[in-house]
Amino acid sequence: MYEDITAQAAEVCAELCEKAHLEKGQILVIGCSTSEVCGDRIGSNSNLEVAEAVFKGIYEAASSKGIYVAAQCCEHLNRAIIIEREAVPYADIVNVVPQPKAGGSFATTAYRCFRHPVALEEIRADAGIDIGDTFIGMHLKRVAVPVRLDHHEIGQAHITAARVRPKYIGGERAHYDESLH
Repeated sequence: MYEDITAQAAEVCAELCEKAHLEKGQILVIGCSTSEVCGDRIGSNSNLEVAEAVFKGIYEAASSKGIYVAAQCCEHLNRAIIIEREAVPYADIVNVVPQPKAGGSFATTAYRCFRHPVALEEIRADAGIDIGDTFIGMHLKRVAVPVRLDHHEIGQAHITAARVRPKYIGGERAHYDESLH
């Protein structure tokens, strides 16, 4: 079971990285309800083993491309972010350590697995994967654009994904630079 979850997570991550044209040094925010992955209602069944399986797949796929993973905590920590310090060297860090029932199993796993984890109140990521309808939009740069993935689930959790693009400004005659996408 865990091997399947890891493989699904890796496939979803690799597909988004490709479709969003993510580059080395960019940040990918992940919201993950392990309860939903197990087929339960969000927040009802935090599971570290499932979190480890999801994290492994996503982290390996993202890291192989030099992309940083940012793990969104649950609402009990106001959806704080856990990320490697080197990804955000000048950010204002906060003092919190997530736990399975206060922060969530995925963020707890990220904190345990990162070399130098830090917590932030917010981040502006370049793309995101929402596993189990956890609402990651608050942590994406403007303007977020949905990315339709071929893979729709990890375990039993519904998947949505997004990338960002520069804002269009200047009205209807503004020049659109396709190279930015």
